[in-house]
Amino acid sequence: MLNKLQNSDILNAIKTIDCEIEAINELKMLLDDNLTKALDMIENTKGRVILSGMGKSGHIARKIAASLASTGTPSFFMHPAEASHGDLGMVTEDDIIIAISNSGESRELIDILNYSKRFGIKLIAITKNPDSSLGKAGDIVLKLPQTKEACPLGLAPTSSTTATLVLGDVITVGMIERKGFSKVQFNQRHPGGKLGSILQKIKDIMHQGVEMPLLSQNASFDDIILEMTSKRLGCVGFLNEKGDFCGMLTDGDLRRCIKQDLKNAHAYQIMTKSPITANKEMFASEAIKIMNERKITNLFVLEDSKPIGVVHIHDLLKSGVA
Repeated sequence: MLNKLQNSDILNAIKTIDCEIEAINELKMLLDDNLTKALDMIENTKGRVILSGMGKSGHIARKIAASLASTGTPSFFMHPAEASHGDLGMVTEDDIIIAISNSGESRELIDILNYSKRFGIKLIAITKNPDSSLGKAGDIVLKLPQTKEACPLGLAPTSSTTATLVLGDVITVGMIERKGFSKVQFNQRHPGGKLGSILQKIKDIMHQGVEMPLLSQNASFDDIILEMTSKRLGCVGFLNEKGDFCGMLTDGDLRRCIKQDLKNAHAYQIMTKSPITANKEMFASEAIKIMNERKITNLFVLEDSKPIGVVHIHDLLKSGVA
């Protein structure tokens, strides 16, 4: 009985997925010059992009607003019911409204549509029915597919909301491309969580100043051991007569040299010359990738051949990069 039920669940799941894929494929066929016009309007606006929708369309609108805002296009969600009770005052003539309704006949949107017409505020309509109240009010209409819902009752928004979500992603990615939005700008808007950790730069994590284990390339073996032990980073970097970085030793290097007579050795005789280094603008995620690939645990950070910091793999792990 359980196996039959599981098979039935899997078949229903595949049917649902296929239905939603069909909606996305139909959405592709509906894309036309109106998408370019909508992106032009958003790109050229002096104000914000205000998303609105009721019910499930409202949930999708919130996500689109959040995606746009986090990728360089100032946006926010305005609930239609709250709009009618004062929130319309947040909308300026420099803004653009994107209103979403699958049917195009959501009564709660009427006040927003009237307000946009009264004050000449540009309106992008997202609906499956261009001849609806929303479609007729829109300066630009982005059409949704007429596909059936995945819901077996044909009622619960499923395929339609998936298509709307994808269209929102199309708009977001389109604006990222047009604005040349960079990882640096993305990081500025995502300082917290896993994304913030991944987009940290080496300069935000590295040990600097007296925390760096540094010695002259002529340092004795005893000095190397003392410096490595006191700084607790498992490595020592070395400087030549000009103060340029010229090599390093790790605790692993020392263990591999243990059979040699090192009592009278100097740094330049046993150090690794021209080791892998980093620059301060390198992303922490890139640094940990290098460490993993090269099987190393430390990177010295250089600027004009001078060491300005050092980072240990444990620093990256603590910061949440991996």
